Amino acid sequence: MKAGIEVKTIIGDAAYSGKENIQYSNENDLDLIAKLNPITQGTRTKEDEFEFNKDAGMYVCKAGPMAIRKARQGKKNEGRNQRNIYYFDIEKCKVCPLRDGCYKDGASSKTYSVTIKSDEHSNQADFQETDYFKEKSKERYKIEAKNSELKHRHGYDVSKSSGLISMELQGAMSMFTVNLKRILKLMG
Repeated sequence: MKAGIEVKTIIGDAAYSGKENIQYSNENDLDLIAKLNPITQGTRTKEDEFEFNKDAGMYVCKAGPMAIRKARQGKKNEGRNQRNIYYFDIEKCKVCPLRDGCYKDGASSKTYSVTIKSDEHSNQADFQETDYFKEKSKERYKIEAKNSELKHRHGYDVSKSSGLISMELQGAMSMFTVNLKRILKLMG
């Protein structure tokens, strides 16, 4: 609002979907159009190896043994999501026919951890399924095109000299040039 423009929507890539950015956009009544990072959503490469047993509230290894206990790691409201850590009976792991790639000889424990989605991440996941989010995310290419122009045509990709002041000056000149080109184009 300082520049006289009222911002209502922020469009970015998955790098902008961190918990702090989601909280900021919620607190300031902004729409954050940034898909959640797959890691944040809990997408895992080991998903086929462990299955959740709803009745027991524990994970089960593909060889059959169920976790023997569960512990929560991390604190609430500290910027990072908490995790549930599931512990397996190490004696069963030592003789398991499927231990290759899962259990390392001499390990003192075998665990499987699952990130607990925060309310912010759950709400953002729901929001990114809406038609509004999908429509707005289609505008992302415009930002990428402008970033590409800045980097490749106007030297914003590599610093020409050392020092923070030099980098700031180079960035300001690159942005000034791109904005001046845009103004001239709009003026006809």
